[in-house]
Amino acid sequence: MPLLRLFKYHPLYLESTSTVYPQTQVERFIKYTMKIFRTTYFLLALCLVCCKKPYNPPVISSAKSYLVVEGIINSGGDSTFIKLSKTVSLNAQVTLNPLMDATVTVESNQNTTWTLVPDGRGNYYSPGLNLSPSNQYRLRIRTSDGQQYLSDFMAVKPTPPIDSIGYTVHNGGAQLYVNTHDPANNTRYYRWDYQETWLFHSKYYSSYIADPATNAIIPRPADKGIFYCYANDASTDLFLNSTAKLSKDVVYQSPLTNIPFTSEKLGETYSILVHQYALTSDAYQFYLNIQKNTEQLGSIFDAEPSLLEGNIHNVADAAEPVIGYLSVTNVQSKRTFITNAILPLGTQTSYPYDCQQDTALLKDGSGFNEVQNVLITQPPSYIPTEALLNKMQIVIGYEYSTPGCTDCTLRGTTKQPSFWK
Repeated sequence: MPLLRLFKYHPLYLESTSTVYPQTQVERFIKYTMKIFRTTYFLLALCLVCCKKPYNPPVISSAKSYLVVEGIINSGGDSTFIKLSKTVSLNAQVTLNPLMDATVTVESNQNTTWTLVPDGRGNYYSPGLNLSPSNQYRLRIRTSDGQQYLSDFMAVKPTPPIDSIGYTVHNGGAQLYVNTHDPANNTRYYRWDYQETWLFHSKYYSSYIADPATNAIIPRPADKGIFYCYANDASTDLFLNSTAKLSKDVVYQSPLTNIPFTSEKLGETYSILVHQYALTSDAYQFYLNIQKNTEQLGSIFDAEPSLLEGNIHNVADAAEPVIGYLSVTNVQSKRTFITNAILPLGTQTSYPYDCQQDTALLKDGSGFNEVQNVLITQPPSYIPTEALLNKMQIVIGYEYSTPGCTDCTLRGTTKQPSFWK
C-alpha cells in the first residue's frame, strides 16, 4: 500500500482534517511513521542479503582444452614461426600450456611440403620458404595423441612496405603511429605488432664493487658496469585497420602504443620495430572479434562476446573449436628511434623503486667496521656507490644502496643490441 494511502487511513490523519491535535499526537504520528520506514528498510535489506547466492559457471572448471594456433605462413624470405598451445580452465593454476611433440608441416596445393622444426617450448619454425604466389598453401598439425588439424588452403597475399613510423604528443605522452599504403588498392586489411627496446639506467651510479678475494672495496672495472642497460618488450594488444570503405588504400597515422613522457622508456633512447601483415577480409574479421572479446569487454556498454570462427579444423571432428587463423603473406618491418630530446623541459622520468642511499663507515664511533659487515660480507645485500672522504681526502667509508637502485642488470642487459645506433 502506498505510504500516502497508509497515512490517509491512520486515525491521527483523520483527526487532523478537522481538529488540531496536541503535540503528543504529533509525536505519536512521527514515531509510527519512522517505525514503518525502519521495518520496510529492514525487510528490503534482508531480502537482498538472503537472495545472494554464489554462482560458478561450469566454464570456470571445464576440463575441455582446445588447440590454439598463432603465427603465419611467411611467403617471403623470413622465417615462418608457428606457436601451438592448449587452452586452460579459468580456475587453473597455470596460464601457459604449450603444445609440444607435435609435427607441423606447410603444404602446397602442388603436393610440396616443408617440415617445421620444434624448439621444445611449443614453437615451430622454418627458414625462409620463398613461396610461389601462384600456388595455395595450408598448415597440417599432427599431435602426439593422434589428432590431425588442417587449415584451409590460402592464396598468398602480399604485404606492402611500411611508409613511416612517427609520433604525436597526446595525453602527456608520445602516441606512436604507422603509415602505409598500397598503390594497387589490393591490401585493404592490415595488422601490426611490434617489439620495443630501450636504453635505461639505474637510479645511482656504482663506482665501486666488493671484492671477496681481497676482502675490500675496489674501483669497479669497466667491464663490470651496471649503470646502463637495455630492456625490451613485445606488444600484446591487437592493432588493426581497414581501408575497405576508402577510395584509396592509404593508412594514415594508425595508432600503436602510447608512451607517457614520465616513462623510463623515454629516459634515454627508445626504439620500436613494427611488423606489418596483410589480411584477407575473413582474417580481419577474426582478429576484430578477438579484439572485441579480449579488449572491449567489462562494462554493460561493451559489445557481447563474438564466436571465433577461424580457418583451422580437426580432420576427424569438424565441430571441435580451434582458435586461430592462418594467413599466407610476407612480413614488412620497419624500425625507428626516439631520444629523450622529445621530452618537455623539466620532465622527470619515473623509477620503479623507491630509492635512498645510506652510508657505511670503515670505523664508526664505537670502532665497528660497517663496510665489512654491510658491503663485503657475502652475499652482499647492498652495493657501494661512492666513496666518503675526510678533509685529508682519505676514504673513511662508502655510500651504498639496494641492488634494485644500483644494478640495472636486474631488469635488463648491458649487451648492446646489434641494431642499436
